[in-house]
Amino acid sequence: MKAQGVAEVTDADFETEVLGERDRPVLLEFTAGWCGPCRQIAPVISAVAAEEAGRLKVVQIDADSNPATVSRYGVLSLPTLIVFRDGEPVRQMVGARAKRKLLQELEPELATA
Repeated sequence: MKAQGVAEVTDADFETEVLGERDRPVLLEFTAGWCGPCRQIAPVISAVAAEEAGRLKVVQIDADSNPATVSRYGVLSLPTLIVFRDGEPVRQMVGARAKRKLLQELEPELATA
């Protein structure tokens, strides 16, 4: 489920778009069209992307179409959210959550952005 206003990445451009980002942390959501919780969190992801655009880059990757990245990070459940800073994963969250809870969990990364 594509969150509105959120860029999609693939196995092919993952290195550049996620690991190559040095100006701000990246929130990557592993998602799939058939995933109910992914549809549930899509508006939350869109809102966070819009509100934190200057401090946080938010992208999604379709888990079904990009198995190399899914395997690389051991993603077993959807949605899985991973925060990257300077090309390294620094926080991982699994499952849908409310916007307020997601922002609380992201605050340590946003505070230093």
